[in-house]
Amino acid sequence: MVGYDPEAKCVSTAEAAAAGSASGLVTRVLISPLDVLKIRFQLQIEQLSSRNPTAKYHGILQAVQRIFREEGLGAFWKGHVPAQFLSVGYGAVQFMAFESLTELVHNVTSYSARGSFVHLVCGGLAACTATVAVQPVDTLRTRFAAQGEPKIYPNLRHAIVTMYQTEGPRTFYRGLTPTLIAIFPYAGLQFFFYNILQQYSEWVIPAEGKKGGNIKNLVCGSCAGIISKTLTYPLDVVKKRLQVGGFEHGRAAFGQVRTYRGFLDCMRQIMREEGSGGFFKGLSPSLLKAAFSTGLIFFWYELFCSLLCALKSPNSTGRKEG
Repeated sequence: MVGYDPEAKCVSTAEAAAAGSASGLVTRVLISPLDVLKIRFQLQIEQLSSRNPTAKYHGILQAVQRIFREEGLGAFWKGHVPAQFLSVGYGAVQFMAFESLTELVHNVTSYSARGSFVHLVCGGLAACTATVAVQPVDTLRTRFAAQGEPKIYPNLRHAIVTMYQTEGPRTFYRGLTPTLIAIFPYAGLQFFFYNILQQYSEWVIPAEGKKGGNIKNLVCGSCAGIISKTLTYPLDVVKKRLQVGGFEHGRAAFGQVRTYRGFLDCMRQIMREEGSGGFFKGLSPSLLKAAFSTGLIFFWYELFCSLLCALKSPNSTGRKEG
């Protein structure tokens, strides 16, 4: 089970960080193409419709074909290096903080560390901590995924130096406000629904059927990711729009570009020019990504924790399966 469990505690905070890093690394390789698609849709000002001749992208299959034709297969892993730093760092800090916070709740309060509400709050706080730690890398990842050909930033070092010299150090924290506003409920709801679904599955699935626990973790994580992403998606769109501020020259080939003065101004412009549907651009690939990424994150995290437990206690059952 994700989170502190006094009855089956065999993973230390450092080991939770290692398992979180490993789960983030493996998952990122698999879901990178969906992330690129999601970002391209989120940043497009024009309506996502095949009837709109100015829209560069208007559907998942059409976008895949066009990106492949114009930029090649490697385009689906644009920004993969900073994205891996993001996933590894975020996974380490998030799960380390989550395990520590749920343990703290167990030790200093009367609440159960396995309670759904505890997982909601601790999951949100852990994600906020991880977000502040890796926000500069997230901004770099978004810039790389957003740029077309020819590339504005040929490599990571060039991007860091150029952004720092031309836009200043604060540019690496563009979009931090909507990110924190969105990440607390998003991550909190992920852990909340994962916990509820795990408890429900324990009630539904008989004891002899629990040997398929890893698949159950994958399914519960996927469902939790879809629900939480749908509820918090508009804030993710605003975050991505703000992160490419000052990068308008790199977006010119993709259609119209806009300059936003901040969080509220971005929301006003999207609503005025694109309508309420503008806040849900890229939702389809984003839900696919959320289903795969969240499911795989929990799947790999639980698996790596189980392996760590088995290595420490080869003759024991190790960490309880969630």
